[in-house]
Amino acid sequence: MLKVTNLRKEFDSVVAVDGVSLEVQRGELFGLLGPNGAGKTTTIRTVLNILQPDSGEILFDGKSFSENTWNSIGYLPEERGLYRKSKIINTILYFASLKRMAAKDAKPAAYYWLERFGLKQDGHRKIEELSKGNQQKVQLIISVLHRPQLLILDEPFSGLDPVNQILLKDILLELRQNNTAIIFSTHQMEQVEKMCDNICLINKGKPVLSGDLSKIKKQYGSNSVHLEYDGDGEYLKHSKLIRHADVYQNYAELELLDISKSNELLAQLHNKLTIRKFEIVEPSLNSIFVSVVGGQENITNASQKPIPNQQMPSRDIKKLAMKDTRVRKLMLSIVLLICLSVVSILKIDNGSNSYIILLWLGLFTFLCIRFFIVKRKVEKELSAKKSEENIE
Repeated sequence: MLKVTNLRKEFDSVVAVDGVSLEVQRGELFGLLGPNGAGKTTTIRTVLNILQPDSGEILFDGKSFSENTWNSIGYLPEERGLYRKSKIINTILYFASLKRMAAKDAKPAAYYWLERFGLKQDGHRKIEELSKGNQQKVQLIISVLHRPQLLILDEPFSGLDPVNQILLKDILLELRQNNTAIIFSTHQMEQVEKMCDNICLINKGKPVLSGDLSKIKKQYGSNSVHLEYDGDGEYLKHSKLIRHADVYQNYAELELLDISKSNELLAQLHNKLTIRKFEIVEPSLNSIFVSVVGGQENITNASQKPIPNQQMPSRDIKKLAMKDTRVRKLMLSIVLLICLSVVSILKIDNGSNSYIILLWLGLFTFLCIRFFIVKRKVEKELSAKKSEENIE
């Protein structure tokens, strides 16, 4: 169906795709994988003739890309490409017309897929009224409506909840049974692992791993242990028997240095954790991905730079200080002093005013100085208390 050979695409001084080759047959689910910025989307756009390759060959059933090829391809881009003010049914029918579908065929097909994706009652709503997940469903409908021979999906599970991910998975498997060739690019390794026949892993524009998924997993050995437990699993990251540990709340995937020492590891773990499951398995695609693209080094480097303790903003500390009883009493004293001084000055003869004013001014100055000293002390106490809470 699709054969790509030594594909290369360069932008100025950046080589986005460098020597990518892949082959996808009818009735096959093919996973195009790679870290962010690896060149997956550029590869897809070049295959679709959206971008012109600098070199390499792209063949559909042994022929070069032509206008007629477009009508046999379905494409779901990662970015939203819908007219937000248009009604759902009108949008779907418009894209169907671009694929040269007759209106008499497009309309019943559109309503079939709307019902299949649980949107039958929403056909006359505007695109902008839909959630992100439902907009994704509309884009999926547009990509499959014309029954393409080749379906290319860039992050198809984005925005879908678990129920709709299962729905999409079932639809893709059904399309495969109907002999559709499907390529999908995703970061969800568990979906690839469950569905794909073959994969191509790209890193920095270059293919670093490709072929039959089951053979690739066997190639990476069986030094992996699936562990489920209760307790603090941080210990696993420091065991001398473990090369690498992906540790979660009550689950871990371990790569052992020597699988023959699994019993020794199990004995150690019994003293530290409550073990619910200990199983030797093939490595997951997720762990292979991390290993091949050098992700573990990035993870390790990042873990050595822990998130700093968050300090309470100074404005918040000042607000809390103003609510302290000691500070509020001093504020009240200053206000009362101002009121009393005004009243007393007005009642006394002019000859005595200068002495009274000096007296009140002295008291006012003393209270103001005392207020700022106490307020500063309270702010320091609050700041120290917050720091202790963060450390704990």
